[in-house]
Amino acid sequence: MICTTIQNKTAGQIMDILRDVEMAEIRLDRCGLDDSGIAECFESDVPTVATCRVSEIMASDPGLSEVKAASICEDRLCKAIKAGARYVDVELEAPKYMSKRVRACAGEYGCVFIKSFHDFKGTGTYEDLKAVVEKCLHVGADIVKIVTTAECREDAARVLSLYDSFEPGQLIAFAMGEAGRESRLQCLAEGAPYTYAALDGNDAAASGQWPVADMTEALYGTRRFIDASVRIPSSKSFAQRAIIAAALAEGVSRLSGYSPCGDNESAIAAARTLGAEVNVYGDVLEIKGIAASPGCLDIKTVHTGESGLLTRLMIPLMPMLSRHPVRITGERTLLDRPLQGAEEMMASFGVELQSEAPDCRIPLVVTGPVRTGQAGISGKYGSQLISGLLMSLPLADKYSKITVHEPKSIPYMFITLDVMKKFGVKAGNELLGGREFMESGGDWSYCTEMLFKVKGGQRYKAADFAVEGDWSSAANFLVAGAVFGKVEIHGLDTKSLQADLSIMDILMEAGASLSQTGDNLGPVTVQRAPLNAFEVDASNCPDLFPIVSVLAAFCQGTSRISGVDRLAHKESDRGKAILDMLGGMGVQAGIENNILVIEGHSLASRLLSGNLLKGGRYTSSHDHRMVMALKVAGLGADSPVEIDDTACVDKSFPAFFELFSSLGTI
Repeated sequence: MICTTIQNKTAGQIMDILRDVEMAEIRLDRCGLDDSGIAECFESDVPTVATCRVSEIMASDPGLSEVKAASICEDRLCKAIKAGARYVDVELEAPKYMSKRVRACAGEYGCVFIKSFHDFKGTGTYEDLKAVVEKCLHVGADIVKIVTTAECREDAARVLSLYDSFEPGQLIAFAMGEAGRESRLQCLAEGAPYTYAALDGNDAAASGQWPVADMTEALYGTRRFIDASVRIPSSKSFAQRAIIAAALAEGVSRLSGYSPCGDNESAIAAARTLGAEVNVYGDVLEIKGIAASPGCLDIKTVHTGESGLLTRLMIPLMPMLSRHPVRITGERTLLDRPLQGAEEMMASFGVELQSEAPDCRIPLVVTGPVRTGQAGISGKYGSQLISGLLMSLPLADKYSKITVHEPKSIPYMFITLDVMKKFGVKAGNELLGGREFMESGGDWSYCTEMLFKVKGGQRYKAADFAVEGDWSSAANFLVAGAVFGKVEIHGLDTKSLQADLSIMDILMEAGASLSQTGDNLGPVTVQRAPLNAFEVDASNCPDLFPIVSVLAAFCQGTSRISGVDRLAHKESDRGKAILDMLGGMGVQAGIENNILVIEGHSLASRLLSGNLLKGGRYTSSHDHRMVMALKVAGLGADSPVEIDDTACVDKSFPAFFELFSSLGTI
């Protein structure tokens, strides 16, 4: 990315400039900003670097001592950090006590600490430059900036050769002077998080600095970046659960904010099979429930479409509700997805599953009744069948206690409990774990057991329910904005229980610029910023794997996403589908010990080195999440990306292509 240096400007002028640049360095030693001006300028969503040189402060007021000048710099830099500066730059020559205090402040506020070295007289030997980088890293630099003065091309090449010895994402290295001019651009090709440019030809901060307009043309050419606003459809995780709960309830429920998709329509069809009356009025579902109780139905078959969640909700519910064995049928990719662990889990509650396939697949026959009591079950195959049990067991006459070992996709179980509670049915829960879990303060990643206590004799009651926006769908647009421009997203709840809200944490870990206007329901904005490699455990949010793998391809360095074992039996063998996609696009990736490892490069590096992702024809593997990930990846491809089956996106997000087209071409 290009960071425009801003100097000798007022706060108002700086704010005007920030509207037109992708990143900015604000020279607090050359801009006369008071406290309110610092707060205003660094609150911007545009990534900013706060710089204040002790030597510059002393030069502007020869009567100041170094101690006083350092105090002024420290005060200004810390105020910028607290206001929202993304980076803070402290020169290597600054007093150690000042540097230490600024670094501590940066760490507290999540600001990236840059240690910089400038040689205005020449360029040292490679060994000297390397020693400076190592010294900066030793004193706690997150990024090291090395800028020397080049008398010849060899000097500039020597500075750039530092990228052979250090992680590119940790290094900004180039040379000043006309001989070093090209190195300011070439450092981006080597993987530098950003480089510096001047506002115009008359405002260079150092010799050889490009005007931002010239550098933008050299780097991006005619490429345009996204600047769009989209509204995300409702969460099918919430919608499907709410539709079934409303169908079980006594009275008329109203579900607002509903968005149609294949899986949601299958849930409506299943609700009608149960005997519920469902009417659709725009984005409102009106559902008259059946006042469910044990053995209240006389049905023998139910169809769940292509929805794995709906299937796993029906497996425990049907033997509770129907007086007969019930045949559960499905279609398309669902027929090829084994219901791992289902037979053993349901046997713990006296329910028999009979499948025509040896590895328990749809279609199958479920025979009850459901036996209550205490049971220990494995959670390693996911949360959906457990969610079905949680919705079924409150209807039984007696109390049940379930211990789930090795729980996965924990947030989805909390979604189930939340929906049940809205419809008048409750279940107690407790997360358990060892020392790591206790020390983590309850981090779900370290939870080894979940305990559910379910009181019998409960009944679902009608409710008005607002279905929140879908974070799984939003993730694709958030990643598109983080890599390729700016996107404002409406319809989300940042206090959601949805597991895929984790995309916000992943993007922040990767360095994206995120903000929200208003309360937790206000629009979320993401925009381009220097992106770095990240590590994340996606065991609890496996649906994010495809789009997060695309994000990693544009993050400088090696990213690691653990939890690959959750991908084998999705709409596709999703782990293999992701590797096939990345491999075909020229991205180095592999799976090591349940971890997806991806070698990424920044968009700027890919553009300058001619290493954009490879376009061409790809298969979606009939997987809606792969379609969306492929379309986002195509924004950074060297030619159009063609997908063999795009209709499968209707399963979760029929409006995807319409919304995606609103982003424009880049």
